[in-house]
Amino acid sequence: MLGTDDRPDTLRPTLTTTVAKEYVHRAALAEVFLTGWNKTGPDSFLVSAQWPRSHSFYTSEHGVHDPLLLCESLRQCGLLLTHAAFKVPFGYQLSWSSLRYSVNPEAMRIGNVPAEIEMHVRCTDIRYRRSLPVAMTMSIEVVRDAALLAVATIAFGQHAPAVYRRLRAGRSDAAGACANAPRPASPVPADVAGRIRREDVVLSPTEDRLRWRLRVDTNHPVLFDHPVDHVPGMLLLESVRQAGHALHPSGGAMMPTSMDVSFNRYVELDEPCWIEAEAMPSTAGSRKTACVNALQSGTFAFTAITQMTDVTGSCPG
Repeated sequence: MLGTDDRPDTLRPTLTTTVAKEYVHRAALAEVFLTGWNKTGPDSFLVSAQWPRSHSFYTSEHGVHDPLLLCESLRQCGLLLTHAAFKVPFGYQLSWSSLRYSVNPEAMRIGNVPAEIEMHVRCTDIRYRRSLPVAMTMSIEVVRDAALLAVATIAFGQHAPAVYRRLRAGRSDAAGACANAPRPASPVPADVAGRIRREDVVLSPTEDRLRWRLRVDTNHPVLFDHPVDHVPGMLLLESVRQAGHALHPSGGAMMPTSMDVSFNRYVELDEPCWIEAEAMPSTAGSRKTACVNALQSGTFAFTAITQMTDVTGSCPG
């Protein structure tokens, strides 16, 4: 009888695991989607990921993966390469300045097994300080089963702990910020925001149908996987998606097939933030374009353009 260590090599399965959760700044292993990385050239990399067929927050309705699952994978990709490839120490803070993506809805269809994703990354505009990068741009082609799934660009800066404390001017205590955040206001109806669960809605109603207060629930298990001292970028992207859905209520499944977002400042947990949306001219009947802005303390925190595509009739339900 063969022991475990005596089996022929042909019987040994190929083993796959996720990258260390610390590399992607996640507390829960279940929220780590990246599975590995390799250097393919000067400042070029191949990063692999696996998307689950179902997720508690990045829901997969109507047979398609949620594009914000792509955004979370991009966020993790930037962090992984920053730490593992560019040797930036833990404790440095990464902050987005812009994010752009465009997805192919057909390539987002859910299969019978989890989706194996390849991200081909090219890093440009790298600025170094004392041998460590403090800013860069990543251009990413996302491939699934040899087909182009998405193209994306993320630009971000990185701050040493002392620099970040000065930048945040007394607001860098993550645990204290979350503990002192006000109780979230009542949400808009889930179907208005394009969500199934009330707990996942990040917009609260106002007297203006096209203006909402950002709803920040620091107890949300995915958006607040761990304490942070400001509103997470993924929550801001979710507000863009939900505002775009509320702006174009179609009764079907509206999917944010593209976003172009510029981040201007941190959104604070203890101050009201207002989300405003405006419809823009669209070129196709199934695609609706929206401009979404966030205002806090009288200034624009971010500005975004998103294209919402009705996928109800084009993808299997």
